Amino acid sequence: MIADPLPFALTLGSVTFLLSVIWGSPLVEVLRRLNVGQRIREDSPEWHSSKEGTPTMGGVLILVPVVLIALLLNVVNLLRPSERGTGISILVPLFVLVSFGALGAVDDWMKLRNKGEGLSARAKLLAQVALASVAAAVISLADGGFQFANEMYIPVMGIAVPISPLLFIPIAIFIIVGSSNAANLTDGMDGLAGTLMACAFVAYGLIALVQGQVYLVQFCFLVVGACFAFLWYNALPAQLFMGDTGALALGATLGTVAIMTGQWLLLPIIAAVPVAELLSVVAQVLYFRWSGGARLFRRSPLHYHFQMGGWSEAQVVQRFWMIGILSAMIGVALALIR
Repeated sequence: MIADPLPFALTLGSVTFLLSVIWGSPLVEVLRRLNVGQRIREDSPEWHSSKEGTPTMGGVLILVPVVLIALLLNVVNLLRPSERGTGISILVPLFVLVSFGALGAVDDWMKLRNKGEGLSARAKLLAQVALASVAAAVISLADGGFQFANEMYIPVMGIAVPISPLLFIPIAIFIIVGSSNAANLTDGMDGLAGTLMACAFVAYGLIALVQGQVYLVQFCFLVVGACFAFLWYNALPAQLFMGDTGALALGATLGTVAIMTGQWLLLPIIAAVPVAELLSVVAQVLYFRWSGGARLFRRSPLHYHFQMGGWSEAQVVQRFWMIGILSAMIGVALALIR
């Protein structure tokens, strides 16, 4: 029955939260003793100066429990031949989570050693495209491993349009890389990225539930539980920052999950705020070049625009979080309409 996996998935999320909160405090202390503290760039907003030295690379708090628990569950699944395909399919979002997390960790480490300067934008983008290409190719070309491979599911109409792998793979790469960067740009205020990512993963967990993708449901709620644990230490004022280690990984994994459910057309709705953050940066850059130096927003990404307009950091986070919940609800509703 469709409802059967939900209690177990919710339990997994709760256990992940508890375990992560318990080891979160020692992690914060270790990072502090190792001087793994945030380095503020010279071009960063002036109000960020108070955040200098706060432990970063906190994405480890999310990645480690999700990977360990998911692998433990899949060890059992892989021993059941009748369920082998479904169990193996979860290795793809795990690969994305770990590989993009490793890329983010390299970037974070370089920032710590180079006064806030990490990997170049080109190097980071090329690495993201390479990693996303592996995941997209596996989803598209795996024999029967993915229910919605090479399809474009149109919400509300309930139609699945077949797509050639030659088109599906570039689309999937674009979604994974775009989602990764959207989450990374959203990670600029205490509690912002973690809450929005949790909302989006809940939405796609519910969509996977209706589709009967049991292991994907479990994976999504594992991520939700780990995000909540991270928010325990990231709530204003933050004791721990996610860093690229967490932001790149969560965003790319969200895009991967969206592709695996076939509901990737709903991603701009379910993740409305991160998408708006990404578009605000693109629009700011394009308008700046077109106008010869004028600005479309007071500052980008979008959350800084509102902060410079008089909203406090807490107000921006809470209001964006409310929009995130509502957009996730709308996305799930659209996915359920037949």
